[in-house]
Amino acid sequence: MRALVILAACAVLVSGCNLITDVPATSPSGDDGGSGGVSADGGGGIPSDAAAVRGIWLSPAEIAVLPMSGTAWDRLKAQADQPAGTPLLSNQDQMNNVYVLAKALVYVRTGRTSYRNEVRTACMAAIDTELGGRTLALGRELAAYVIAADLVGLEPQEDERFRAWLRRCLSENLAGLTLRSTHERRPNNWGTHAGASRAAVAVYLGDRTELARTARIFKGWLGDRATYAGFSYGDPSWQADPLRPVGINPAGATRSGYSIDGVLPDDQRRGGAFVWPPPHENYVYEALQGAVVEAVILSRAGYDVWNWRDRALLRAYTWLRNQAQFPPQADDTWQMPIVDRYYGTRYWNGSSTRPGKNMGWTDWTHGRR
Repeated sequence: MRALVILAACAVLVSGCNLITDVPATSPSGDDGGSGGVSADGGGGIPSDAAAVRGIWLSPAEIAVLPMSGTAWDRLKAQADQPAGTPLLSNQDQMNNVYVLAKALVYVRTGRTSYRNEVRTACMAAIDTELGGRTLALGRELAAYVIAADLVGLEPQEDERFRAWLRRCLSENLAGLTLRSTHERRPNNWGTHAGASRAAVAVYLGDRTELARTARIFKGWLGDRATYAGFSYGDPSWQADPLRPVGINPAGATRSGYSIDGVLPDDQRRGGAFVWPPPHENYVYEALQGAVVEAVILSRAGYDVWNWRDRALLRAYTWLRNQAQFPPQADDTWQMPIVDRYYGTRYWNGSSTRPGKNMGWTDWTHGRR
């Protein structure tokens, strides 16, 4: 069986993984996003010595050494053995995407082709089901299908159809927005989910220009207004500087003597204007679901996202933990093994996590051993 697993992993490395090794320092305007305040100095590019790694989310080699025992594996395997349902990407609350991802992960670990066949079928069935929906739904749903396809490797004719669809997904009009324009205009959960799916698509397609643009927008959202400042913000009462709004408040920011360092103002405002103690606003974790997936994808492509803007993502989770006294619950818990893995924190208590809107199974894939 071990030989079978190794052979399966090698096959996926050849057929399913996409590698971007050279991201340009400049990128054109999006077809619907405009220049959006991108700086002319190439801000948002990666250092020339940055190295991409294989796999949008994980490589088969990384998965091959993960345990096939324990609670996290048992839960993943149990879900993979269940029908994933019929994909409908216009339904923003559908969980099929992470169920399909479970099958892809178990396929790579076990080498059983029945899982791969189910993933292939689901990816083909997902095509064009976003039509009639909104970009929030597409942003939430799409990334997991792209990652699943990357892991199992589609057949050539399937892959051709899948790639053509992914290219359409970037620019098709859904209720007045596109995936790109949502990422570039909405500095909240809509935009972060769109960014995560946009990043996954860019890596799958091997589109260095698309990925570079995606990274610029993300860096701007983290607070680097010199790189990008084209977002449309709502009530600025949680902003450190209402005249210079950002997606995550800068290090050391305070309001009325209280720390707002790390606050996501455009999602925290959903709980009302600034007040202390701060409301426990779940939209903040919703936005971080998209942001942390986007960060993993970009970092694997060679971008130093975890350190951008004074480790902005870590500061966001730290504010929720220490200032808001608001730990993640339910379908937000999967984020914490990722945070611990990349920042060396101990924010995850080791308990089972639940899949979220766009990702899951991280207690198995990224949990400490």
